[in-house]
Amino acid sequence: MNKFIKILCLVPMSILLASCDNGFEEMNVNPNASTEVVPGFLFTNAQLSTVNVNFTGSAYLTIGQSMQHFATYKEVPAAGDKYFNFSYSTGAWNAYSGAVIQIQQVIDAVSENPIDINKLSVARIWKAYLFHRLTDLYGDVPYREAGKALTEKNYTPKYDLQSEIYADMLSELEEAASAFDDAQPTFGNADLIYGGNISKWKKFAYSLMLRLGMRLSEVDPGAAKNWVEKAIAGGVITDDSDIAVINYVDGSQTISRNFIASGLLATDYITPGGDNVEGGKLAKTLIDHLKNTADPRLNVISIVWIPSGSTFVADTSTALQKGMPNAAFNSLPAEFNSFSEPNPNTILKYNAPLLVFTNAEVHLLLAEAALRNWYSGSTAEASYMQAVTSGMKQWSLFGGAGVISDDKIAKYLAANPYKTAGTFNEQMEQIQTQKWVTLFLEDEYEIFSNWRRTGYPDLTPTNYPGNLTGGKIPTRFVVPDSEGIYNTDNFNEAVDRQGGTNTLSSVVWWDK
Repeated sequence: MNKFIKILCLVPMSILLASCDNGFEEMNVNPNASTEVVPGFLFTNAQLSTVNVNFTGSAYLTIGQSMQHFATYKEVPAAGDKYFNFSYSTGAWNAYSGAVIQIQQVIDAVSENPIDINKLSVARIWKAYLFHRLTDLYGDVPYREAGKALTEKNYTPKYDLQSEIYADMLSELEEAASAFDDAQPTFGNADLIYGGNISKWKKFAYSLMLRLGMRLSEVDPGAAKNWVEKAIAGGVITDDSDIAVINYVDGSQTISRNFIASGLLATDYITPGGDNVEGGKLAKTLIDHLKNTADPRLNVISIVWIPSGSTFVADTSTALQKGMPNAAFNSLPAEFNSFSEPNPNTILKYNAPLLVFTNAEVHLLLAEAALRNWYSGSTAEASYMQAVTSGMKQWSLFGGAGVISDDKIAKYLAANPYKTAGTFNEQMEQIQTQKWVTLFLEDEYEIFSNWRRTGYPDLTPTNYPGNLTGGKIPTRFVVPDSEGIYNTDNFNEAVDRQGGTNTLSSVVWWDK
């Protein structure tokens, strides 16, 4: 009887629980959330997430300073200026929680139907663009198993050898470029760079192949020559109309603003004529080079704030431009306001475009290929001159303040002729130093990689007391400590095979 009463007492509760559970899952579904991947929307997000990940910490404070485009008097943000604070270099790893997952979801979604071949090809190309940046910064990284946490519950992906990552990226680019079908649909306007234009994406793929092939020049010259020649034969970005650009707009939606302008204004250059949050200015190395070569880009890139009544005016006069020395100060220098800053009428415009891949860079790669006798379609001199011309003209995309006249370009080339009679190293230095200027700010990542590959420009390291590299310019980014905690075995294996260290002085596979 007692057992029977207990059962009766439990029955109403069981009925209540059953009734409460009825429809509970449906009630907890967010009606505004998509239940499936929308490839176009996600591809747009993957493009944006790829280019803007951790710009301030990685591209500006770490690379921008170490490549001596920028300088700071402060110590905390001096990752590249004084070789302090390695944590700024860990931020680019955030691509794994954003862009890597996004592009993998796009690839998975558009791999099911043959009519999506163009979308799949573009996604594969963009994945190579994303991962070439990650592996160039960190060396061996998760690649084949990356981005599988949602689909395969793989939270501890293995680290692939950088040599194997490069081989696969180059293969992916070749296959993707060959698979395009003019009869099939594209991402259309969801593609922020080319609007789904297949012929332009082919050129982008081969241009990236050219960049990656040249990256192997010191570690595997035979493979480098093969991929460079294959890329050139495929057709690369040589015309202004084929430049890969993301256009941003100014407005209340901060996501639509140029992230470089937003990042620089938020961290340093928001208040004319005063102290800057991160203590930053343009570096003496950059400004001196531009002045010594009478480069007209100086007046497009830099300004000095001049008092005018109760306000300040941005002055682009050549004579006034002066860069701040790297690692020269540890407190606000008296002459701080006399140092050059980025031009608010070009670089710091919220609607400034982002030049993702330009014909100026491609012509410099072609100049190097000609110098190495890997390209017979032009001379090194002709490609170099075209690179300089394109590199100066591209600033017109930033508006009227960026326009450089043909006359100024001609005067620059006449005053700085290509060193046709110079040694191989002298010509290499001229080509690569020009790249250091041409890609300023738009692609600091590529400048960093190209400097490590070639040794140019010839930068003088700083040796500030207590620096983390022994007075050596950083040569690799530091993988976050979290990897050693949550992906311990794979992380430790990768560190061991890359020299046993995870520091700013570690080196990647192709850096010889």
